[in-house]
Amino acid sequence: MTIHNDSEFKSALDKLPRGGQRQVAARFAENVLALSKDARVKNAIGVAKRDDITEEELASAFESAKKASVDSFTQCGKECDWNSQAGHFVAQAVLSSLKPGYSQAWDAAMHARMARTCESIVTGHGTDNAEASAQYRILAEFLKV
Repeated sequence: MTIHNDSEFKSALDKLPRGGQRQVAARFAENVLALSKDARVKNAIGVAKRDDITEEELASAFESAKKASVDSFTQCGKECDWNSQAGHFVAQAVLSSLKPGYSQAWDAAMHARMARTCESIVTGHGTDNAEASAQYRILAEFLKV
């Protein structure tokens, strides 16, 4: 399956069961993990990607990711730290992967794109929708499994 745009992307995501939503959302977060320095985020991604996760592990990873998200929050203003803001969006992406509901993967994808946008502000290089294209590929590969 090849995904060409956000409409096809969202449609494919909406068809995934909760576990599939969580696993692909974690892969979206993992794709921008280099923008986070928080080990809790990395650990939560590892838990979210697993097939055999228990409700207790899910709750624990959710709380850990939530703390990482709160700790990484920065106020955007005149002197915004865009690297920290990118890390915050990565934490939000993994938090989205762990929350209940069926928009997990879409929410995680949007947070990952925001993280990449923050990175582009720091580097001065545009994103050219590269993160969206990467997400289309990640989802297509996930659906093949």
